[in-house]
Amino acid sequence: MTSSRIPGHAIDPLIANCRDYWLGWGSAERVDGQLAYYRSGLAHAQLNGVLRLRDIDRLEQSLKDAGERLAGTPWMCWVGPDSAPGTAAGLADHGAVRLGAMPVMAVRTDEVVPAERPPGLEIETVEGRAALKEWVQAYTPSFGVPPNLLDDVVRNELDRRDAGRVTRFVGRRAGRAVGTSLLYDAHGVAGVYVVTTAEEHRRRGIGTALTVAALEAGRERGLTVGTLQAGPSGFPVYERMGFRTVAAYELFQVAA
Repeated sequence: MTSSRIPGHAIDPLIANCRDYWLGWGSAERVDGQLAYYRSGLAHAQLNGVLRLRDIDRLEQSLKDAGERLAGTPWMCWVGPDSAPGTAAGLADHGAVRLGAMPVMAVRTDEVVPAERPPGLEIETVEGRAALKEWVQAYTPSFGVPPNLLDDVVRNELDRRDAGRVTRFVGRRAGRAVGTSLLYDAHGVAGVYVVTTAEEHRRRGIGTALTVAALEAGRERGLTVGTLQAGPSGFPVYERMGFRTVAAYELFQVAA
């Protein structure tokens, strides 16, 4: 997977947007010169992890530090363009298991390919605790988060210190929440996260419409570039919208 660049915009702010979004999952003590990590404390690997390893010569010590700081939770390492060259190979040498790669995609917000909104779909911003809980209930099945963690996820969402950067969207059909998305406004970039669609409503354009809603909100704020990290099912959808791959993360599970 090759890296490229959105004309007139560097990759670094896109990666920084992703890093800051995930750093919002956890306490304030989560970054130092070598290690950037987030800890939600929840028993779900995607909600705890290391986002950047900057010094390959200190990799073993950094993994030890991460293990101490993330003890008691499942976690993973993200290796992207902001990690030191050779980090992925170094993790493999230390017994880490590569889980796969996740493309980082970007598009200019004024060049998103328009899409017709599915009939009957209403998109709203999420306001208030009750609406937030409904939003979390709508997205957690797509991320494999078990129902017993629902209240804990809601508390983590409520406790985010960067709430001013976050705008959440819910898609409804006949009053029922059937999809979600989130705009993260940081580093001059419209980051799009938590794009999900209820299983029985997929392949009808709901995820596309919710992605567009987040990008349009970003453009209204003056953000010229949107970014996201694509899973396998979303990748072709985002390509049709005009996104292109500019970098990638490799994901690793580190042995305890």
